[in-house]
Amino acid sequence: MTKLGFGFLRLPLLDKKDEHSVDYAVLNFMVDKFIEKGGRYFDTAFTYLGGASEEAIRLSLSERYPREKFILADKLPSWLIRNKDDCGKIFEKQLSLCGVDFFDVYMLHWLNETNYITAETFGEFEFIEKLKSEGKVLKTGFSFHDSPELLEKILIKHPEIDCVQLQINYLDWESPAFRARECYEVAEKFGKEIIVMEPVKGGTLLNLPPEAKEVFSEKFSFSEASAAIRFAESLPSVTTVLSGMNSPEQIDENAEEFSPLSETEFSELMEIAKIIRSKTAVPCTGCSYCTGNCPLQIPIPRYFEVYNEYCRNPGEDWKIEHAYSNLTRSFSRPSDCLRCRICEQNCPQKISIVETLQKVSRTFGY
Repeated sequence: MTKLGFGFLRLPLLDKKDEHSVDYAVLNFMVDKFIEKGGRYFDTAFTYLGGASEEAIRLSLSERYPREKFILADKLPSWLIRNKDDCGKIFEKQLSLCGVDFFDVYMLHWLNETNYITAETFGEFEFIEKLKSEGKVLKTGFSFHDSPELLEKILIKHPEIDCVQLQINYLDWESPAFRARECYEVAEKFGKEIIVMEPVKGGTLLNLPPEAKEVFSEKFSFSEASAAIRFAESLPSVTTVLSGMNSPEQIDENAEEFSPLSETEFSELMEIAKIIRSKTAVPCTGCSYCTGNCPLQIPIPRYFEVYNEYCRNPGEDWKIEHAYSNLTRSFSRPSDCLRCRICEQNCPQKISIVETLQKVSRTFGY
């Protein structure tokens, strides 16, 4: 088995419009396959799949396997905490939803500058350390979406933390916006276990632009998915690489044993990353954090997906415009956006969502 972990953010669904319609026949088969291949690490969160992810852990994993068979990570949603009592209430609810009596890893979810202030205000670091002292949590940590400077500030103040979950992939490694390499180096300097999220950047590294795909095919004999997972696994301080898998085939491919990337392969991926960045209009990973509090429930990631496809393949605009039209018949349009910017406060990728929605609307004419 590799360093692969099973992320419960993107699961097989019976209805792609309904995040609660988990296809348990497929998911149970995937969980079984993952464990058969030696996998143990599972990752969930209170807000994943609109709140359905933790229940999916219970139904597909904890009710079907003895507790010693798996490692389970969960997260406290920092931005939902309004007082210190909320921490305990949410934690107990998470234990119940997951069907377990302790978490192997428990993190503060999605720390950035704003959420870090909330975490300090309501004593969230002290809360998770108390859980560890009581044996309800074995390791503590936080998932992080911000600058290396803030990461260092947090780790100086909280040396008790065991692990950090970072967005790391070869596209973001040298990105001036995400500074993934610098964040990795900060966590490594402090001796923290590093758990990787978004190794394929929400599928972006599985669907390369034609120019990047051509170069990739010339340089590598393995698949795009294998290259992305292997990149993250090659980093020495990384202990786990999470993949949000939604098909058995992805389990087979991602669980393959890989030797670390050579220096040449690493450099070639950096060149491919430059091509991808030049061809990607919107760096959206489809996490859907932006949609939860949208007053009009605009399916922002789906519109961005259609727009990116349009930019990559302008010659097939007639097909793509049909997909856009179908979306507008079922949901609010980009042009309906109220410009409240609540979505932008919740975007880990720091996308200027309001302006981009306007651009999408202008491109398709409505």
